[in-house]
Amino acid sequence: MAKMKGGEVIAEYLVKQKVPFVFGICGHGNVGILDALHAVRDKIKLISPRHEQCAGHMADAYFRVKHQPVATLTSTGPGSANMVMSLATALSDSSAFLAITANVPTSQANRGPFQELYAHNQSDFAQVLRPVVKRSFQPSRVDMLPLALRQGFDTMVTGRPGPVNLDIPYNVFQEEDDVELPALSHVHGGHRPSASDNDIKIALDLLSQAKRPVFFIGHGTTLAEAGPEISELQQKLGIPVITSPNGMGCVPADDPLTLGFIGRNGAYPANQAGRFSDLVICIGTRFDDRSSSSWHPGYSWNFPSTKLLQVDIDPAELGRNYPPTLGIIADAKVFAAQLIAALPKRREITREGFGAWREEVANWTAEWEAFIRPNFSAVTTPIRPEYVVGALLDVLPDDVILSLDSGVHHNWFMQFWKPKRTQSMLNSWGYSSMGFGVCGVLGAQLAAPDRPCVAVVGDGGFMMAPYVVATAVEYDLPCVWIVWNNFAWGAIRDLQYGLFEGREFGTAFYKGNQGPGGDRYNPDFAAWARACGADGVTVTRSEDLRGAVETAIKNRRPCVIDLHVDSEVRPPSTGTWELPPIPYKEPVFGKPHRTT
Repeated sequence: MAKMKGGEVIAEYLVKQKVPFVFGICGHGNVGILDALHAVRDKIKLISPRHEQCAGHMADAYFRVKHQPVATLTSTGPGSANMVMSLATALSDSSAFLAITANVPTSQANRGPFQELYAHNQSDFAQVLRPVVKRSFQPSRVDMLPLALRQGFDTMVTGRPGPVNLDIPYNVFQEEDDVELPALSHVHGGHRPSASDNDIKIALDLLSQAKRPVFFIGHGTTLAEAGPEISELQQKLGIPVITSPNGMGCVPADDPLTLGFIGRNGAYPANQAGRFSDLVICIGTRFDDRSSSSWHPGYSWNFPSTKLLQVDIDPAELGRNYPPTLGIIADAKVFAAQLIAALPKRREITREGFGAWREEVANWTAEWEAFIRPNFSAVTTPIRPEYVVGALLDVLPDDVILSLDSGVHHNWFMQFWKPKRTQSMLNSWGYSSMGFGVCGVLGAQLAAPDRPCVAVVGDGGFMMAPYVVATAVEYDLPCVWIVWNNFAWGAIRDLQYGLFEGREFGTAFYKGNQGPGGDRYNPDFAAWARACGADGVTVTRSEDLRGAVETAIKNRRPCVIDLHVDSEVRPPSTGTWELPPIPYKEPVFGKPHRTT
């Protein structure tokens, strides 16, 4: 054992865990650990964005790309309070990072010192974070740090990943004690529960009885890195695969059996396959309201007449919205491998047996393509959303990492984007946080420095975190932001048009607050980029988009492309979505099919 300061214990353990980055902002509450991080600066780099929420989104995105957690560092009070959004985002999407927050010194606890929360309990900030982290630890002495650090890292990555908070009184950073760094547990990647032999048998029984089965996969499949196994099952059995946004890229996007997303803004073939399937094999994803058409029968799914085989590493997700015919607590990769291994013994389950089902799916795909494809080549000013998605599919490299923010642009990419690799389409899905895509691209670029990283973000979302451009310039990160500029909070404006007879209020940006019919207003985003030292270009014509994106990727410099997109074109709904008690709308393309 050696006498170490608390800050040294933390820094050395981060080194031991091979954490390459700490994302955070200095403050009086964490200045005591900065010296310890200075001592290990050759092993851990401190990246300081201009806002704490950005630090959290960067750490979240880093984990989504690398599946290895990093740490954030924030000071007492407001600095740590700014982490709530990014922690909620990570928890909702099963992403992990260690949020180190500072608190008031133990000698002043419950006396109301600067930035203490004490109305209900002394040094009570950990209770602020309780709903948005997997676990919060509050070591109040140096000798408590080794156990808290080891348990914190284990908790983050065991089972369903999630963020963990380490809340530390700032005197502990500088106080000393005789401590020993804990040994590594090696739980990450090793904790992979499997299905029982009997469960595998029942699963295959269900599959042998099915005529129209589908896979439905999500972020649990991505996190388990189960893409190769699911792709093998897709090919061996000839079964269509429906994906959540965070499951996209796990199976080949250009395979005719990869149907994409389901729900209101899903693809028509995905909703049709969900409606007409007789067995859904759900692996590592949730039936939330957007992927189930708000649970209305016949719009996306038809449970309970459709049988459900649900596999998840988190037992709390089994049966949350639909009672499964068979629920299995298992890792997605292990379960898929078990199915592959057991298939040779079940010769009645063949690819040929689902041939008629594949023909139905192919017909739906052809109908959908005939409906949507003409708009992908429509040259207009302002630019049609489909043209934007199509142009980016053409010019962005196969290894691009796309960081998407919340907004109407996200609906278009859920419906039409075809990622070539897993972990290459980053979404704030569960919490839908504006700012995630804007900030997350920085973390993605640090996780994959040799890959192009492009954020497609709304004008509203970009204005919530425009400082990211300065951070990219400061740290020489060649990120590209494509600002989907429709001069509005477009997703909510579309809801007003669809649900409130077009009464637009509080959702569009007008100069002088003139209101509908006035001059639309936004800052000059390209000029903002140039003011930061980045490249900036404004694109208003369809013909200029491909060249602008190609140049930005080639230059390997931070760049903002201010892209003017037609705000009057809305994603074609193929399912539905309800905001109770407002009546929900019928699909624009396709119609519900209820089974009994």
